[in-house]
Amino acid sequence: MNNYITLFDFLLLPIYLGIIYGIAFAIRNRYYPEGHPWREYFIPALTIKMVGSIAISLIYQYYYGGGDTAEYFKQARTINSSFSDSPGKWLNLMLHLPKWYDGDYYYYINSNLNPDRIYWYDAAPEYMIVRIIALVSMFTFSFYLPSSILLGALAFTGVWALFRQLATFYPHLTRYIAIAMLFIPSLALWCSGLFKDTVCLAGIGWLSYSALRMLVNRDFSPFNIALGLLSFYLISVIKVYILMAFMPALTLWIAFIYLQNIRNAFMRFVVLIPVIIGAFFAFQLLSTKLSASLGKYSVENMATTAQVTRDWIGRTSKEESIGYDLGTFEPSIAGMLTKLPLAVNVTLFRPYLWETKKLIQLITAFEAAAFLLLTLKVIFSLGFARVWLAITSDPTIQFCLIFTIIFAFAVGISSYNFGTLSRYRTPCLPFYGLAIILIYYRYNDPKEKNILSFRR
Repeated sequence: MNNYITLFDFLLLPIYLGIIYGIAFAIRNRYYPEGHPWREYFIPALTIKMVGSIAISLIYQYYYGGGDTAEYFKQARTINSSFSDSPGKWLNLMLHLPKWYDGDYYYYINSNLNPDRIYWYDAAPEYMIVRIIALVSMFTFSFYLPSSILLGALAFTGVWALFRQLATFYPHLTRYIAIAMLFIPSLALWCSGLFKDTVCLAGIGWLSYSALRMLVNRDFSPFNIALGLLSFYLISVIKVYILMAFMPALTLWIAFIYLQNIRNAFMRFVVLIPVIIGAFFAFQLLSTKLSASLGKYSVENMATTAQVTRDWIGRTSKEESIGYDLGTFEPSIAGMLTKLPLAVNVTLFRPYLWETKKLIQLITAFEAAAFLLLTLKVIFSLGFARVWLAITSDPTIQFCLIFTIIFAFAVGISSYNFGTLSRYRTPCLPFYGLAIILIYYRYNDPKEKNILSFRR
């Protein structure tokens, strides 16, 4: 086993935790004084992030014996090792300026003498993560655990920003919004370490926050503009298919918020139709422009990808618990859409408890069961008519469900593996949880009804 976590990681870990918490307590005491409704969630939410970051790091080291997180870190460490050779070389590697065949950078990119060479140099999504980790690692002497919690703490700022904006919209639901945004277990586990998912979830938080600040609150400060552009860029490079689900939903969310200002129902309908049509064509245009970057998640390739992945998992899976099957379908968009309900179901509500045989999958299984029970509680306690009325009357619910359905369908139809699905599905979970909360409390007083309680 290649140990990328060493004794020095454990010795430095308390020091960096102390620094992070020192800064966190200072921020909390300055911006969220006693009596502030968000104060009680700030430190616990950060703690969940830190625990998740440490836990997933140890799991990948001592349970899996490596994985993509180890490779990201090793190649990031290689970038930082160039700094002792020349700060200019380090900067050039960070900016991706040299060609892969440049002799001056041969040792770092191509040399077989370097076991940690940067073989993801020309793989844009992976190399972006490598560079982010390299930058973070410059402040941690290139030790894994301190780098992991530092990236987790930075990513927490994006999720917290979105929580603040949503809690401002629905101040009476602050507690439940905090649960959905900050305390879902799989988010703490899979979106806190040195992973793509950590950066992407943070990017979604920052992008949502900055877009709402600019387009709803009309705060076009340089900070919000820069934050929005940076988060959009990071997601587009790392996991562009997230944008394909997120941007149409975000566009309609903001449009629907403005439409609420039109009091006349007929005029709202007249304006709504071109908005929806425009969003559809914008989605088609964006999909066409980004088809090369989308790769297997492009509209043209997703059907083939789903079929190939399904067949491959069926042939190679040696453990019954690792794969799932949505049944046969034609490798076309129309054929794929026939599996939309099953794909969304598997992303949100599976694996079922009896489908998993691995201890690490139990977290996902219990979480999926909780989402299923909460969904059934909302439907049966309110009825379909009131659920539909809540959806059609609240732009935020519409945004959450549009993003959730598109994203859950995309990953559910193309993963066919509960292990990878448990990571890929994480970006949509807080938004689905928020949708459930907003629907339920459209008709219930949060002081009298607890959505998490199943007692009468």
